[in-house]
Amino acid sequence: MTHDIGQAANSNVPKWVYSFGGGSADGSADDRNLLGGKGANLAEMASIGLPVPPGFTITTEVCGAFYDMGKRLPDGLKEQVKATLDEVGRIVGAEYGSVEKPLLVSVRSGARVSMPGMMDTVLNLGLNDETVEGLAKRSGDRRFAYDSYRRFIQMYASVVLEMEHDLFEDILESYKNLNGFARDTELAADDWAEIISQYKEVVTEHHGAPFPTDVYEQLWGAISAVFLSWHSRRAATYRMLHDIDHSWGTAVNVQAMVFGNMGENSATGVAFTRNPSTGENELYGEFLINAQGEDVVAGIRTPQPLTLEARLSSGDEELPSLEEAMPKAFEEFKEIVTRLETHYRDCQDIEFTIEDGKLWMLQTRSGKRTSGAAIKMAVDMVAEGLINRDEAILRIEPQSLDQLLHPTIDPAAPREVITRGLPASPGAAAGMIVFDADEAEKQAGLGKSVLLVRIETSPEDIHGMHAAKGILTARGGMTSHAAVVARGMGRPCVSGAGAMRIDAAAKTLRIGGLTLNEGDLLTIDGSTGEVLKGEQPMRQAEMTGDFGTLMQWADDVRRLRVRANAETGRETELALKFGAEGIGLCRTEHMFFETSRITAMREMILARDEEGRRAALSKLLPMQRSDFVELFTLMEGLPVTIRLLDPPLHEFLPHDKEEIEALAALVEMDAEDISQRVEELKEFNPMLGHRGCRLAISYPEITEMQTRAIFEAALEVSAAGGEAVRPEIMVPLIATGAELDHVKAVIDKTAEEVFSERGSQLDYDVGTMIELPRAALQAGDIAERAAFFSFGTNDLTQTTFGISRDDASPILNKYVSVGILRVDPFASLDQSGVGKLVEMAAQSGREVKETLKLGICGEHGGDPNSIDFFERVGLDYVSCSPFRVPVARLAAAQAFIKHSDTNNAADADFVRDV
Repeated sequence: MTHDIGQAANSNVPKWVYSFGGGSADGSADDRNLLGGKGANLAEMASIGLPVPPGFTITTEVCGAFYDMGKRLPDGLKEQVKATLDEVGRIVGAEYGSVEKPLLVSVRSGARVSMPGMMDTVLNLGLNDETVEGLAKRSGDRRFAYDSYRRFIQMYASVVLEMEHDLFEDILESYKNLNGFARDTELAADDWAEIISQYKEVVTEHHGAPFPTDVYEQLWGAISAVFLSWHSRRAATYRMLHDIDHSWGTAVNVQAMVFGNMGENSATGVAFTRNPSTGENELYGEFLINAQGEDVVAGIRTPQPLTLEARLSSGDEELPSLEEAMPKAFEEFKEIVTRLETHYRDCQDIEFTIEDGKLWMLQTRSGKRTSGAAIKMAVDMVAEGLINRDEAILRIEPQSLDQLLHPTIDPAAPREVITRGLPASPGAAAGMIVFDADEAEKQAGLGKSVLLVRIETSPEDIHGMHAAKGILTARGGMTSHAAVVARGMGRPCVSGAGAMRIDAAAKTLRIGGLTLNEGDLLTIDGSTGEVLKGEQPMRQAEMTGDFGTLMQWADDVRRLRVRANAETGRETELALKFGAEGIGLCRTEHMFFETSRITAMREMILARDEEGRRAALSKLLPMQRSDFVELFTLMEGLPVTIRLLDPPLHEFLPHDKEEIEALAALVEMDAEDISQRVEELKEFNPMLGHRGCRLAISYPEITEMQTRAIFEAALEVSAAGGEAVRPEIMVPLIATGAELDHVKAVIDKTAEEVFSERGSQLDYDVGTMIELPRAALQAGDIAERAAFFSFGTNDLTQTTFGISRDDASPILNKYVSVGILRVDPFASLDQSGVGKLVEMAAQSGREVKETLKLGICGEHGGDPNSIDFFERVGLDYVSCSPFRVPVARLAAAQAFIKHSDTNNAADADFVRDV
């Protein structure tokens, strides 16, 4: 049943608490924004009759209220919690705080989108010195009760009291070593009682107060800790990396405990309905006998596979699979898994516990997966009839395609495999070894490729994992923290490489007789689990198979065309391989920086008169022409937009004494004269200085040379029997229609001269970049003279915000962190400001010239959120770097689907969750 979401019954206090269990629930899967993803799915599972331990969800609205009230739980919440907790106890036949029949609960986070491991969890709340005896008597297992108690103290102290986890691990390891125990399961109840006593002492010593024994003090502390973890560094970093709104907050889920650590007939595990690394339609996951859920995901013990087939394929001859150890529970689990995937029509990530043979479902959510797995699942589910093609397109996060567009280890290269682990996240990475997350972030910031090598990762390592090219751990399974987060980030990961011995203090890694130090090079293959010595050669990815199928579906749907920013043959070939439909920005200045050309370019700049400049330009002409011949030939008639020289001239000149002296010798000039010319060309603000069309107006001979090279190359390629070439010449930094008239006259005059000389003609277009606010405001006037507009959103953002992109990082980082801006406007288009100028210019231009072609060639051309905006305002194409072309193709298809059918909005939101 579903109750009204709003006010609590008979109260002016808002309804803060929503219950689930006992065959009914206050909410459903549709209430994710209010109940968080976990709470909404628990309610849904309870409603459809699955075995879910009863509990309740404290809404995301309480998180906002908690912070509004100075990190204090709002009035009325505790009363609602106590009332609902009494009902949970009634369902299970227990009472929270009772000595005879103690109800224990878990407290977990649950944001509206999955953030695995980023926020806090506390298990076994409700235990103290009295209730632990009640638990022992009721369960008939004193060892289990005291094991649960020590786990609770350790977790509560770490999460709520903010004590170091290692303080408790050191006590446990010392006790085991002193008493000759190898595994936790060997300890008896009296051993745990002694360890608990030591745990309490360390709490008093480090916390300054005894461990709380009041069960409600424990509960309020745990609920507050979950809310506080929303703004932890790791959670904030994760939200920033995944573009999750900081204002959403988290829900809190309080649920009756079920115990996987009650003996050999109990277990806990994590499963995916399909393989999250490969996408294969096979049950995938791990479990541990006589353990609690955190043991599986924390990587402290290496878990066992779920199926017999998985155990046999892994070569594990010692520990049984769940299918072998608990066949009855396994069969029930398989039925529920199939039911959940059919119900949600997607791969599910499931947590479960078996308590004394009874199966309980603790969570289901859309499973995190690699990009390759996501594509295979989507394509397979279309074939299975679970979803349609549009839904398949909407289910792939465009940014995640980056995972498939980067190198893998060249199979032809010799491999020196030094150890193996589990293939936790596919792809290959090479880099220098670092042993902690801060160092990984530091070295990556210096431009170095690093591999983060850890015994096991924790949520506190999130920043280092993001900075690293790949992750390698000694412990942990396929569902460990390292594996899940690496797959979500698209980082290759090898986990559970048990032969490694890591000494983080000494910064060494030992594998057998081999010792490696921090800074040494390693390569990991996350697809095979291999760890290789040194840096291996890599091979580029191919867009075939399911990837090719999905991209073809996207191409069949989208309206926006996708071009690439490219100016070399290699970039152009790569762009075509990734599906580019033209070149939207050829930056001609990049062609002048090559060693063989820079000298002639500098001669032109240093010349004191037009004659000298023309002499130098005559050396550059054949070089430019050959560049354009290569581009036109490769593009085979596809559009090529060539931007005339844009940057200020001083960027081409040397600035230090040694380089100036070397240039002086090369061009036979006095070094002092060169220094003087460098000084003359200096500008206080070159971004707004002598650049773009201003150069073309001051030095028309540069424009003549470039346009001559373009037309001669186009005629040459057309005459060679290839596709007809129609060049698009783009004039940068236009602010007035008169500027475009002036430069266009030079272009047209040069065209006439070349056509006359060659006795042949061709069609061409002259357009402009809209990258100044004035140009956007005067777009109607400029459109009368232009065949096309290409929005240069990098400069348009700079000039609209009045901030230099090169100097913006510290300012914008602060603005984003304090909430002035939601995202960096250079990374994703500022739709309400810069976007308004784009929309205005597009509309004004089209009103004057209906055939005006509209495109965008800034960095935003590869950003999915920006592409969604460009679809809405009716641009014809986007242009981005070659590696972003597949991302743009998919994002353009998603934008078209979302805006052509409002019924797909819910499916579009799904993308964020996977």
